[in-house]
Amino acid sequence: MKYFVQQDSVVRQIWGKSDTILFIFAGASAEFALNKAVDWLYFTGRLPADPLGRLFSTVGYARRIVFSEEAAAHRAIDSMAAIHATVEAKRGYAIPDWAYRDVLFMLIDYSIRSFELLERKLSEQEQAEVFEVFNRVGLRMGIQGLPQTYPDWQLARAEHLRQNLEKSMYTSDLYRQYRKHLGGMRYWLLRHAQVLVVPQRVREQLRLWRVPVLQPVLAAYKVSRIFRAEWLLKELILPPAYKAEIRELDVVSV
Repeated sequence: MKYFVQQDSVVRQIWGKSDTILFIFAGASAEFALNKAVDWLYFTGRLPADPLGRLFSTVGYARRIVFSEEAAAHRAIDSMAAIHATVEAKRGYAIPDWAYRDVLFMLIDYSIRSFELLERKLSEQEQAEVFEVFNRVGLRMGIQGLPQTYPDWQLARAEHLRQNLEKSMYTSDLYRQYRKHLGGMRYWLLRHAQVLVVPQRVREQLRLWRVPVLQPVLAAYKVSRIFRAEWLLKELILPPAYKAEIRELDVVSV
């Protein structure tokens, strides 16, 4: 059986742990709020109505692709493309290719950043492997203008961060929705988790704290994993409505 992502790939290690995925979620939730194309997510009304559910839906598609055999992964990618095509038809014009690229670039960047924050430094070859997997997703979706190599992607990512982010009314509203759906304490944790994982450009535009106050907490959390006590902490901090979904993100054997 041929898989979309090889079974020994570092991409499966990254997307096989809820810890890593939650930091990917934190980073993406920050950058989504700044993206110039975030109005597309507001067009359907799903993002402001349920921002956590919308982001978990994106994560769910990514995981289906990472852990599926090739034909099933292709069906998942084609399903995503069809959903976006329906939204485009309702609005009357196409989502720009740079907006599609932005989402792919986020998945690549935050996959690398989150794993390195929680586990270890990735080699350049492993970073290129993350790029290659998600670039194939973009190619399957027919996204134009994708970089061909990992060094090309690094340049394109930097350019996208310079050109495609801005603080807008959507930014403020989306953060209000995060606070509403998370509650005060979890919202505070989200903001400080974002400090640890987002690029400097995102941190500056959102005016996130410069001091990583969660760094000592993160160190203690890593120790707790040695004793398999991390879920005691997660039970305290995770939204009750999503605990089951988050537990399912942990893949014991890949």
